[in-house]
Amino acid sequence: MNVQTPAPRFKPLVESALSEAQLKAVREVASGPRGQLNPDGPSALLLRSPDLMSRTQKVGEYLRFNSSLPRRLNEFAILITARQWNAQLEWFVHQPLAVKAGVAPTVTADLAQGRHPAGMAEDEEIVYQFCKEVHETKTVSDSVFKAAVDKFGERGVIDLIGLTGYYTMLAMVLNVARQPLPDGAPPPLPTL
Repeated sequence: MNVQTPAPRFKPLVESALSEAQLKAVREVASGPRGQLNPDGPSALLLRSPDLMSRTQKVGEYLRFNSSLPRRLNEFAILITARQWNAQLEWFVHQPLAVKAGVAPTVTADLAQGRHPAGMAEDEEIVYQFCKEVHETKTVSDSVFKAAVDKFGERGVIDLIGLTGYYTMLAMVLNVARQPLPDGAPPPLPTL
């Protein structure tokens, strides 16, 4: 059965048509650790509101590159969020980064299928429980909160909340925009 992918809702921006505010926002991204603005990513979509893009990309820069949590756990939390929102592009980009950072491929495979991943490390289990609860119940239980604070400290818990919230926003942007996967790649996440 051939399922047609809905057309993207936003046309790509052309540099020659960008406003000064948009060009300034692009330069800010290029001067940071990302090195450039990905024309297919959420920041390019957010560029339609350059002030919002400038402010949120700074949050994203902190969360991706300077969070108090190890990169492996950051990427894992991003995948949990992507799975929660069925954010195909977010998953497509971050699943290889999670594996490269040390998340077992079997853990990401279980997560992609909507299963509680088997074989998680103790800190991954804490992140999984925290993120799942915050997505599903809009808060966390006392026991999950205590486990997260005991393992990551208060700063780590706040960074984890920020990471989950930021990538939820990006998932919403990507999903509403119907941003396609690169080179016509098939969606990596099955519909649950």
